[in-house]
Parts: sequence; structure tokens; C-alpha cells
Amino acid sequence: LMILTGCGKAQSHKSGSHLSAGEFSKKLDQAKDAQLVDVRTPGEFRNGHLKNAMNIDWNAGDFSEKAKALDKDRPVFVYCRSGPRSTAAAVKLQEMGFRHVCEMQGGMMKWRNANLPEIKVPSSAGMSLDTYNEMLKSDIPVLVDFYAEWCAPCKKMEPYLKKMATEMPDKVQIVRINADENTELCKALNVSALP
Repeated sequence: LMILTGCGKAQSHKSGSHLSAGEFSKKLDQAKDAQLVDVRTPGEFRNGHLKNAMNIDWNAGDFSEKAKALDKDRPVFVYCRSGPRSTAAAVKLQEMGFRHVCEMQGGMMKWRNANLPEIKVPSSAGMSLDTYNEMLKSDIPVLVDFYAEWCAPCKKMEPYLKKMATEMPDKVQIVRINADENTELCKALNVSALP
């Protein structure tokens, strides 16, 4: 059954539950009764999501309670922005008794880089590629940090980057770009992981 569905235990990525964006898309299309769960924040969800996805925010504190509304006998497909939250959610769902859990490796960043379809709500486009390229024209090296507010490693890096910017303004220019607010730029530059 695990081979037929391509979904296995979340803890065992060898069983096929940890799928690339392309594999995830194919398995999702093949599963007629799939439940698709986006575990990102509502803001991230509004910025673009997979068709027919429901939003159950992993970080909201009520994930388990909301996940109880899902059918444990039907396959569950989970994804986030870059992977860590969906991995944790897949493990939690498995612990809750869900039999078939598939997780997208690399999340929406890999999905977008593979040019797979998504539902977008019209909003500001963020920084253009031309603006980005102009920003790089500098007499000193430019260090660009793509980050997200929810990304723990990004938060750990922030004080060090600010310290570098303060202590070495004549040696390096530090630019931080919010990946959630600049999805088209991330796609154009093939940014597929954070930080």
C-alpha cells in the first residue's frame, strides 16, 4: 500500500513520504481523495498556495486540534515554505494516527523554482530583478541575506549581520530581503532555501 500511494511514515523518508516538488505534484494528481495542507502562516498562504490547499498554521499552537478535522484514512499531503515546518507537521500527523502522510521536500520555494502552478492573490510584486541588480552595483562587496520572519536560523543571523553593517560600513554593504514579500525575485534568482 505504501508503494502504491507513495506515502509512508513521516519519520522514514526512505519510504517515499519525503517527495521532491515534481514527485509531490504527480502523487497529488494521482490521489483522488487527497487532503492538501499548507502549514505556513495565513500571510504566507495569501501570498500564494497550491490549488485546493487548506491552511493549518503549524506555529499557531492549535495545529493538532485543527488537524483532527482531517480524515485519518485518506492521504494527507503537507508542505510549508522550505521544509522544516512540514517535516514537523508530518511527524505530528503520523503520531496522531494518520496512515498516509506525504511531505514536499523544500516546500513552496522548490515548487516555485520548478515553475509548478499556484494560486496567487494579487498584491505588491516586491523588489524587481532590475532594482536588485542596480542595488548590487557598489564599490564595496554586497552581502545579500534572504530571510523570513518565521525562520529561526534567519533570526539567529540577524544580530551578526547588523553588527557587521555597523562595524564595517566601508567594507561591506548588508542587504536583507524578506523572501515572503519578494517571491517573484526569489524565483528569478533561484533562491530555494533560507537563510
